[in-house]
Amino acid sequence: MRHLKSGHKLGRNPAHRRATLRNLVTNLIEKERIQTTLLRAKAARPLAERMITLGKRDSLHARRQAASFLTTMGATKKLFADLAPRFADRSGGYTRIVRVGWRIGDGAELAILEFIGSQLKKKEKKAKRGAEQEAPAEEKEAAAVEK
Repeated sequence: MRHLKSGHKLGRNPAHRRATLRNLVTNLIEKERIQTTLLRAKAARPLAERMITLGKRDSLHARRQAASFLTTMGATKKLFADLAPRFADRSGGYTRIVRVGWRIGDGAELAILEFIGSQLKKKEKKAKRGAEQEAPAEEKEAAAVEK
């Protein structure tokens, strides 16, 4: 029985586990959506929610606590400037975990960990090289016909 054994060890020693979770939370704050394994997402979720709660306090002590956990200053600034005001009227439940399938290599279950209300930014499609080459040729032919 595993009574009173809480938390996910993630197959790492404590220092490595803490570093992994710090990196996950920092990337989540910077990108607002990350894809990772389900167990890592479940382990990182409470830490991410704690960071949002620190951001909502917005005191010098809270800023120092957040800066000591997050690995980049950009993430700390974004936490206090963008994310905390967005969740000012919400009292918890800032993140969601969506299961997305299994990883090809080892079959680990994958999940997306994201902030509530984050918008998916679609990438702009690049024009195909063949289409770019055809368009100028057609324009040249049209110009030759006009002359």
